[in-house]
Amino acid sequence: MRFFYPFCFITFCCFFYACSVADGRDPKKDYAAFVDPLIGSGGHGHVFVGASVPHGMVQLGPNNASKGWDWCSGYHDSDSTIVGFAHTHLSGTGIADLGDIAFMPIVSDERSAPGSDYVRHISTFSKQNQIVEPGYYSVKLNEHQIHAELTSTERAGFQRYTYPQTAIPSVVIDLDEGVKSLEARKGTLGAGFRLVNDSTIAGYRLSDEWATDHKVYFTAVFSRPVKALQLYKEGKPVSSVSDTGLHIQVKLDFAKSAEPLLVKTGISYVSEEGASANLSQEIPHWNFDELRTAAKAKWNESLSTIDFQSADTAAVKIFYTSLYHTLIAPSLFSDVDGRYRGADGAIHQAKDFTPYTTFSLWDTYRAVHPLYTLIDKKVPDYVNTLLSLYDQQKSMPVWSLVGNETNCMVGRHSIPVVVDAALKGFPIDKQRAFKAVSSLEKMDEAGLNHVRTQQYIPADKEPWSVAKGLEYAIDDYAIAELAANLGYTAEEDKFRGRSRNYQQYFDASTGFMRGKLSSGKWRANFNPFHSIHLEDDYVEGNAWQYTWLVPHDVYGLIGLFGEKKRFTNKLDSLFTVSSELNEGASVDISGMIGQYAHGNEPSHHILYLYAYAGEQSKTAGLVRNVFKEFYTTRPDGLIGNEDCGQMSAWYIFSSLGFYPVNPVNGIFVFGSPIADKASIRLQNGKTFEVITQHNSAENIYIQTVSLNGMGYRKPYINYDTIVKGGTLVFKMGNKPSDSWYDQQIRIPESNQARP
Repeated sequence: MRFFYPFCFITFCCFFYACSVADGRDPKKDYAAFVDPLIGSGGHGHVFVGASVPHGMVQLGPNNASKGWDWCSGYHDSDSTIVGFAHTHLSGTGIADLGDIAFMPIVSDERSAPGSDYVRHISTFSKQNQIVEPGYYSVKLNEHQIHAELTSTERAGFQRYTYPQTAIPSVVIDLDEGVKSLEARKGTLGAGFRLVNDSTIAGYRLSDEWATDHKVYFTAVFSRPVKALQLYKEGKPVSSVSDTGLHIQVKLDFAKSAEPLLVKTGISYVSEEGASANLSQEIPHWNFDELRTAAKAKWNESLSTIDFQSADTAAVKIFYTSLYHTLIAPSLFSDVDGRYRGADGAIHQAKDFTPYTTFSLWDTYRAVHPLYTLIDKKVPDYVNTLLSLYDQQKSMPVWSLVGNETNCMVGRHSIPVVVDAALKGFPIDKQRAFKAVSSLEKMDEAGLNHVRTQQYIPADKEPWSVAKGLEYAIDDYAIAELAANLGYTAEEDKFRGRSRNYQQYFDASTGFMRGKLSSGKWRANFNPFHSIHLEDDYVEGNAWQYTWLVPHDVYGLIGLFGEKKRFTNKLDSLFTVSSELNEGASVDISGMIGQYAHGNEPSHHILYLYAYAGEQSKTAGLVRNVFKEFYTTRPDGLIGNEDCGQMSAWYIFSSLGFYPVNPVNGIFVFGSPIADKASIRLQNGKTFEVITQHNSAENIYIQTVSLNGMGYRKPYINYDTIVKGGTLVFKMGNKPSDSWYDQQIRIPESNQARP
């Protein structure tokens, strides 16, 4: 028998290696090594910097002392201060929140003696003394030469602090600290702290910021007993070891030791007991390095879903950093026992699904969720979370954050996410889904009453009227598609008609989508370049950018222009007119090519519209220009907010050579691939391979396409073809060509043929 175990181990390793090779992965490749989490931490990228695992509840990382728009994630590359290591963060958003349960290692001295006024706990640091990797963060704090290291599991964080040997080790827990915008609502509403035993603490933080009713609980265990404790309220010491109220901070002192001080912390959105159970199950040991290795292994598993190869090392780094950024949100929202806080404020027990949160749907419905349908087995969990939120709040989610509906942005884009997954065959209850998504028809808020009664939203009755109307039309299209799939003919006809309401906003005399008044007349003094943030007919954009927001009926949009040539002439103009913006325009209008704004999501599909008019080759130069100008390996390497993966998902799809113009119909339109070779490990276990022949900076135009060795004459590929597995080959050249595809083929716009 002593020979049996080695034999089994060798057999298992050979089997795993064979499976890895078969599904496209390179078992020797360290995919995490290609990721640079600092890309997007400068400029306006707003990405999370710290330690986490894919889609984890915990994002453990530093909070800078500064607050404001560029600190929405708690960290910005321009800052060199740290006030604590918090256990929750957002990534890439344009509004600040979270940054909860902040721990800060310090050294005790006369400034922080028990009984004195509140201890100072801010330190500077040098970027040269900072290490950031998937699942690991390390920094040396200048203030007291403390080395802090962070890693995590899904629901718990693990920190290791190495102090100077002669110092008195202390840790400040700041339950008032959070990532706030300068115009935050109320901030911290209350907090609680208690000493459970000589090495265990617990507590909570309540806040009203972006999420107006945010509750997070924690339990933390230290590797050494607490020697002394000082609790502060309102910056003044109090003589107790537990308390509740506003502005709670605690300083814990520990005995000197040559060994690092370890602390592991579980969090929960349900209770302190839930946090304790999460911690006990996920970190039952004190081996920091073992947990760090496990976190990296989880990242390698998720990143290996696409084996991306290119001779351009910068492209490889940007690709895997992009994939990394799509794997932070949505974030886990239930405890190990399945309990979670619902949108109704009640505690629910999840049944047959795992709840998630942080759904930046106005952004992510466009490309992130279509990407998940290819590579992520958790799609049913995301969709059932959205349907459960509907049950609890009686409306489809807009932007869901830690059990709160923020109602941020326009449209109800949980609708296309749910419908797309249902139509792609994921195990979704379609009848339940239709009941939820079709509730849009009965809603009155945010201009929906006008959609129902007069087919458009009057600009003198509602702000953002054009943006709302165009986004609602996309939602209505999605509902019509699900109705068609279910055989609900009358419902399909009704929502199909509503999906064409975009036509109400098109002014043929100017060739733009523009605001229409209650009288039916156009708003006066129209200027397609003009945009005032939060005040006009468009959301973070202008008429140049919003005129193209009809991804569900591109041929209908072409028809409004009268003919394809007029359409493409106008589209050409988008990229050649002045990029100048008026004072007061949204800072989100960025990444400009003419008036095309890659820094904001409504523009992301526009480059791919040329294929609908028989001029696909024009997409190539524009896509390559975006790669070159708006995605780099620098901290400011993103041209706008990363937005919970959407800016990254555009890069992922486009580098593979195709993009989901319509986020509901499963059609991916070809562009200009930069991957020399990519193997996609699909969520159904099959592998789809993309090969680009003669790929170079000059050879940007598709010359021929083949699929599984056969000539392919379509300017697109559909989801059903991809998920069967196979090999797609692009042959590239340096001359524009539109002869490789059949000009008579229309790109499908409906899913009705799906079983």
